[in-house]
Amino acid sequence: MDFGFSEEQELLRQSAREFLADECPMTVVRRLMEDATGHSPELWKKMTDLGWLGLILPEQYGGAGLDFVDLTVVLEEMGRVVLPGPFLSTAVYAAVALCEAGSEEQKQRYLPAIAAGKLIATVGLLEPSGRWDAGGIEATATRESKGHRLDGTKLFVPDGDLAELLILAARTPGTSGNEGVSLFCVDRAAKGVRTTQLKSMDQTRRIAEVALDGVVVGEEALLGAEGQGWRLIERLADRAKVALCAEMCGGAQRVLDMSVEYAKVREQFGKPIGSFQAIQHKCANMMVQVESSKSATYYAAWAVANDVEEAPLAAAMAKAYCSDAYRVVAGEGIQIHGGIGFTWEHDMHIYFKRAKSSEVTFGDATWNRELVAQRIL
Repeated sequence: MDFGFSEEQELLRQSAREFLADECPMTVVRRLMEDATGHSPELWKKMTDLGWLGLILPEQYGGAGLDFVDLTVVLEEMGRVVLPGPFLSTAVYAAVALCEAGSEEQKQRYLPAIAAGKLIATVGLLEPSGRWDAGGIEATATRESKGHRLDGTKLFVPDGDLAELLILAARTPGTSGNEGVSLFCVDRAAKGVRTTQLKSMDQTRRIAEVALDGVVVGEEALLGAEGQGWRLIERLADRAKVALCAEMCGGAQRVLDMSVEYAKVREQFGKPIGSFQAIQHKCANMMVQVESSKSATYYAAWAVANDVEEAPLAAAMAKAYCSDAYRVVAGEGIQIHGGIGFTWEHDMHIYFKRAKSSEVTFGDATWNRELVAQRIL
């Protein structure tokens, strides 16, 4: 049995690498890091023309109808260049939520707009408690005659101050745990919604606080069955973890490549530092981490693409491993580069910061190892 990528997927990888090398070099990344939105409409339009925004969306909604393995190929290349912007929040998080639980009316309303690059969307789950389990959702959805009234605060919402559509989790008052959690499609411009951009270590990612103060939404805003949203969130989290892992693999591979290249040309005591055993061991250990990350990620991508029973376990295992591996590889890359690796002018710190933000998103290694333990016991 062939576990490698198909010829079409390798062509997709090559075209994505060439496109991103031309359109998203580090000069563009650094410019967007300084931009208030961190978003380039010109680059967004070009990615839309390539069909990337609708890569995993069904064809009847304007998408390409590909699966998560195909998406993984593109995301890995995005991770190599530390692509800024709302691609993950829109084309993965929001798109998956809508595909999984949206009504036909919701799909017709939102998915073609996402595929056409006309709608930026995101999902807000975390709250001040910082918990990734259902107990962390404390925002309330109080039923009213015309729908629901939403109250509460969402934190670290990716692209929350840029997205026009916010898919937010809230619970029915008086419920606890997995019960009573629902997801709602909320217009960012709706009365009672207030977004505030938050400062973060990773300047290539924009996060925001979303405050809900008596936000009234109609029945059409409910995504999926009322009170049954936690199952949807778990499925979304599995796919989000795989997407993040793919990005982390691409970033870790680029850090390894940069470190090996530098070790060949940087001389100390009249010799390239790559000739020293200590540097060789670092590079060898980094390669093991990168290759193992890819193996775990590719399997998890296949598992969620085919919706197999072990998909949640595979996603948690991949996220646990990649969260640690990317951070370690990025840290070792800085060490190999020595003094220059700590400077703002060098690109290594950008990868390290992306590694740290990706590490904690949808649970760090410790959290996901706990999920693995729960599933195998």
